[in-house]
Amino acid sequence: MQNTTTYMNYKHKELVEACAKNDRNAQMKIYDLYYSTMYNVSIRIVNDTFIAEDIMQESFLDAFSKLNTFEWRSSFGSWLKRIVINKSLDTIRKNNMQIQPIDENTDIPNDEANTDYEQIECRLEEVKIAIKRLSENYKVILVLHLFEGYDHKEISQILELPYNNVRVRYIRAKRKLLEEIVKSRAQHVLN
Repeated sequence: MQNTTTYMNYKHKELVEACAKNDRNAQMKIYDLYYSTMYNVSIRIVNDTFIAEDIMQESFLDAFSKLNTFEWRSSFGSWLKRIVINKSLDTIRKNNMQIQPIDENTDIPNDEANTDYEQIECRLEEVKIAIKRLSENYKVILVLHLFEGYDHKEISQILELPYNNVRVRYIRAKRKLLEEIVKSRAQHVLN
């Protein structure tokens, strides 16, 4: 009996192997299986449907052309997600929305300082709308952590930023997100 991790890593192995042999039907099946999830990853990062669609096309083309480098150390979906995230971040950088490192000497804010905000019960839609209003620096960190499940160390590797930069930016982004939600609720009450 295979353990769950092994099963997940090899979940679409036959299809992926057929894709590596340029089997167009297999490629279409993989595309259909993963498009929606990967599109959601990209749209949360770039916040533009047309750009996200372009990223999807490029990501799948890259994945299919690089299948010979895929070694099954992770699931195919995780490998593909990394391609999508990297392409999304490259797009942000190309559009001069580069994520800037913060000063190394910056103190790490106390995450407990704004516990009042932590008490706010937010609906997912409110969070999505509020994230769209944030700067790229904050949005990318929140999306990678909250929606994609990466920890701070992984995010620091993806963004090529020091670990403490990521931690500080995440704490600040979370505060800013909560402020946006509170502001949005206040405006809603006034209207």
